[in-house]
Amino acid sequence: MKEIILTINPFKDKLYRYALRIVGDVMEAEDVVQELLIKLWKKKEHFKTIDNKEAWCMTLARNLSIDKTRKRKFRTNDIEDFHFIKDSGRSPYEQVQSKDNLGRIESIINELSDKQKTVIQLRDIEGYSYREISDITGYTNDQVKVHLHRARHHLKKKINRKDYE
Repeated sequence: MKEIILTINPFKDKLYRYALRIVGDVMEAEDVVQELLIKLWKKKEHFKTIDNKEAWCMTLARNLSIDKTRKRKFRTNDIEDFHFIKDSGRSPYEQVQSKDNLGRIESIINELSDKQKTVIQLRDIEGYSYREISDITGYTNDQVKVHLHRARHHLKKKINRKDYE
């Protein structure tokens, strides 16, 4: 088990954030990561033979998260509940302005389809390559690029609007 922990330790926070993005609840995201560790332990011999362990774990986290949301019979996609930015170096005005901008961006992101949200989360927030996103989500590289392009285009269009809704 120690070998498994040491292997996933560098990307454990990504696993948690990705699960949190899908399930929308801190406790459930922690449960997903725990379930992932249990599955890894049960398949430890298979785990040693996997080339891209991070992508495999992200796929497993995605599947476990989706299973957990299906059990609840509803989805929580509002990232306002769990996405925080802390910067004590800013003035109160800058903090309020930043929070307003972040809230606006979050609401725009929440307008995206689930596929676009997933791809933009993995690419622009987590920093995965197109190929890794393809491995994690099961989409083709072209599908990943299309979803990302459409999501970015939608964000750019909405952010550049002068009349704030």
